[in-house]
Amino acid sequence: MGTVLDSHFLALTAIVTVGYQLMFFIVTALLKIDKVTDFAGSTNFVILAVLTLIVKGTWHFRQVVLSLLVTVWGLRLAIFLLMRILQWGEDRRFDEIRINLRRLAVFWTFQAVWVWTVSVPVTVVNASDRNPSIQAEDIIGWIMWSVGISIEATADQQKLAFKNSPENRGKWCNVGLWKYSRHPNYFGEIFLWWGVFLASTPVLEGAEWLVILGPIFLTLLLLFLSGIPLLEESADKKYGNVSAYRMYKSSTSPLIPLPTTVYRNLPSWFKTIFLFEFPLYSRNLPQEPQIW
Repeated sequence: MGTVLDSHFLALTAIVTVGYQLMFFIVTALLKIDKVTDFAGSTNFVILAVLTLIVKGTWHFRQVVLSLLVTVWGLRLAIFLLMRILQWGEDRRFDEIRINLRRLAVFWTFQAVWVWTVSVPVTVVNASDRNPSIQAEDIIGWIMWSVGISIEATADQQKLAFKNSPENRGKWCNVGLWKYSRHPNYFGEIFLWWGVFLASTPVLEGAEWLVILGPIFLTLLLLFLSGIPLLEESADKKYGNVSAYRMYKSSTSPLIPLPTTVYRNLPSWFKTIFLFEFPLYSRNLPQEPQIW
């Protein structure tokens, strides 16, 4: 169907993303609600994948598969998060910025950057004229996506069921996958997007390899900014003085699922370098009283 704005659809997807997020930002700002925030982010991925696939019109097998994977992930996450927020009634992440227009605008701008950047591997694949035969990278990438979304969806459902049980009120989730990772849903999300990137590599040439910035951006975002640090801070403030929670935190991997008996006995340097147990995840943990 021809080129739209640029041969890699980067300008097209940027314009669509900004417009879509701006629309929801206006709704949020006017109505002072946060029920559509996660829905807007997740569905934006779907729109970009489907749009670039249709606009290019070549329908290569790799393009169709990657677009389908992103669509399944985006719709699953959008529906889950929308139903959760409708059930819970509020998103505490936005308590401090809901009524602050400037901070709200910064958040929505950042969300637009997140969507566009992480979508870039699929955008470039869908814009490409190259169509090499299916390779090992494709298969491994699709398997990684399957494992990642299974972990993410399972962890989400386990935590939702735990939180909805009255007997667990005021407790932290430590059941199912949450026994082996403090954030298994984030592990699943990171893993599946690295799988999407890997499955895109057979068509990449030259500067197109910069699409690796997509999964790198997502990984850094969840490790250092809006993901794990915020949740660790919140949990430490709530449960930091509970000895059972401190034991859970010291024996449970922050991201990569591992048996607690294994993780507990690993040296601190190994945990920091290879398992992402960074000091910033415990900076709000109350100090244990010294016994003299």
